[in-house]
Amino acid sequence: MSGTDLAPWLSQSRWPTVPIRYVAKLGTGHTPSRQHPEYWKNCTLPWITLADVWQLRDGTRDTVLETKEKISHLGLANSAAVLHPAGTVILSRTASVGFSAIMGHDMATSQDFATWTCGPKVEPRYLLHALRAMAPDLRRVASGSTHKTIYMPDIEQLRIPLPLLEEQRRIADFLDAEMVQVSRIESLRMAQRRVLDERAAALVTETLVPGSLGKLAGRWPWPWLPEMTEDRLLVRLGYLCRLQSGLTVDSSRDLDGDVVTRPYLRVANVQADHVDLESVAEITVPREIADRSTLQPGDVLMTEGGDLDKLGRGTIWRGALEGCLHQNHVFALRPDPMKLDAEYLALMTQTLHGRCYFESTGVKTTNLASTNSSKILGFPIPLPPLERQQALVKQVSEQLSMVNRARSAVDRQYVLLQEHRQALITAAVTGKIDVATARGIQE
Repeated sequence: MSGTDLAPWLSQSRWPTVPIRYVAKLGTGHTPSRQHPEYWKNCTLPWITLADVWQLRDGTRDTVLETKEKISHLGLANSAAVLHPAGTVILSRTASVGFSAIMGHDMATSQDFATWTCGPKVEPRYLLHALRAMAPDLRRVASGSTHKTIYMPDIEQLRIPLPLLEEQRRIADFLDAEMVQVSRIESLRMAQRRVLDERAAALVTETLVPGSLGKLAGRWPWPWLPEMTEDRLLVRLGYLCRLQSGLTVDSSRDLDGDVVTRPYLRVANVQADHVDLESVAEITVPREIADRSTLQPGDVLMTEGGDLDKLGRGTIWRGALEGCLHQNHVFALRPDPMKLDAEYLALMTQTLHGRCYFESTGVKTTNLASTNSSKILGFPIPLPPLERQQALVKQVSEQLSMVNRARSAVDRQYVLLQEHRQALITAAVTGKIDVATARGIQE
């Protein structure tokens, strides 16, 4: 893979393009052996790993000053890890591909990063912007079945336009200033989105469980609930639904006899507010297993694990794939149609009551949380008559329509800002705009 094959826009550069390794020393990192505990004592050297990529995801942080982990001098000496000097430019090349920054201090990295220590012909800040211009291309060509990766032979071929050093600095100064403005507006749009999300959550909560945002009853075991009226008594979900467990993926399963091949939903397909069908796997199983795990339109899907704030959020299956199955980590709730409306149940999981219940009963780990069938079936749901449930669903839908239009508009603006950011960087590093006179974004 040549540099222009990776990033065709490089061919439009005003300046010659060169392999980065011609003007900056290419390196990488390593992980000292975990089999030697002594390598992991007295750890004082900053060590950039994939756990630090969160700092770089939004493209607003140019310099890494702190790392989650550190290594020791002994570990450094007994591994292929290298202590790179401050000013070295890094690029994540494994799993989270294409994120870049500059080292604020002397630091080492794991093998998940490529590094360039700049020589006298290239400005680190300019190289950083050039790598960010390539980020979409790097993610597009990354390969690997388990983790997407850009391999070192391909890293060696990466090229950048190379104007004179003074021009590089002018470009870097221009982009630094412009990115501050873009980031400021992006932050405003994100703040607007949060306000709209809060407004939507409040509408759902106050419509389905009136009084939840006011004076609470404070009664055990659900202290977050207001006083419940007689027409909305709490009923355990297990009395109103049947919970269907999904199939277990088992490569050793006997597939002789009557088998079927069907699409099946994994945890990744079940999002907080929709079912993502962009990538749906298929599985071959005995027909009797498929019959026990087949989804029906109107089933409310919940995942066993995930982010705490999304745990227990119900998503309705609307039958988009005929005969679709589901994995055992995805629960399918099938409401009794004479007692409980599926749309009402899905909305109830989004209320303050639903969030408090699932977040308080979930089993929490460092980054994730999980629930189980018993806790799901134990969810106490306010149960007005069926006709009233359906009327409330219609009311919420009407109230949310305006909020959703506003959310869509803000989301479009945010996407346009990201596209503007990318286009501006690419135009500047290829010389398509004169940074001495250009203004990329107006106040």
